[in-house]
Amino acid sequence: MNTVQLKNGRMIGPGQACFIIAEIGINHNGSLDLALKMIEEAKKAGCDAVKFQKRTPDICTPKDQWDKMRDTPWGNMRYIDYRYKVEFNEADYATIDAYCKEHDIIWFASCWDEPSVDFIEKFDPLLYKMASASLTDIPLLQKTQNTGKPLMISTGMSTMDEIVAATKVLSMKDLMIAHSTSSYPCPPTELNLQMIQTLHHMYADTPIGYSGHETGLATTVAAVALGASFVERHFTTDRAMWGSDQAASVEPGGMARLVKDIRDVETAMGDGVKKVYDSEMTARQRLRKV
Repeated sequence: MNTVQLKNGRMIGPGQACFIIAEIGINHNGSLDLALKMIEEAKKAGCDAVKFQKRTPDICTPKDQWDKMRDTPWGNMRYIDYRYKVEFNEADYATIDAYCKEHDIIWFASCWDEPSVDFIEKFDPLLYKMASASLTDIPLLQKTQNTGKPLMISTGMSTMDEIVAATKVLSMKDLMIAHSTSSYPCPPTELNLQMIQTLHHMYADTPIGYSGHETGLATTVAAVALGASFVERHFTTDRAMWGSDQAASVEPGGMARLVKDIRDVETAMGDGVKKVYDSEMTARQRLRKV
């Protein structure tokens, strides 16, 4: 099984500590101050990375939706205007980049269109991720991988044929695949965590991970026990805030518990070799009759 090595030396793959991603996404609602607070909280919780989403609204928003009126934190406005409200500019990302370096946490992004890849490349991220919605956008997949950075692809709302088609046009070098179900929040009956094992069998030399949109933490920990080398959960400071992803997000206290539980599970997995521990010897001597 191959591992992926980021430019800073961090390894992602079997035998390595699970790479834990707090997806800030657009939960910052266009507030740079809130985004910086979320970065700080993710670091405190023990996450390895935070992830943002970058879009060019004119490209990513269907034109028949532009003039639809939406209730937003800024009042009732056209949908296209709202899409611009939640996008950070180059100065904002420069601040994010410096803040993450100051707090020693990795940041990267899911780019939803080709100009957004060029935009994020200005900051030389360590890796990229493709949203599930982009799995069938072959030119975008190829452009992102052509940056030379490791690439995670997410497989929500996708058929097996679509997953195979995407991997056929991509280099398997430095590729990582995340199992996911794209419903927000996702009920346990649709998480289908056994797909992690299925993807392991299909792509034996590729790190397999999990991008979860459920409420609760236990199923994400179970994903790690099933072999997920990286996990991603949407992150927020307050699930009651306005926004489509908030309900499927984890707050700082929950993220800290998730990180601790994942690290405990990793420790508890052991090496599979049966042994008698020193801590068992007293009981062994007292209870064994033969």
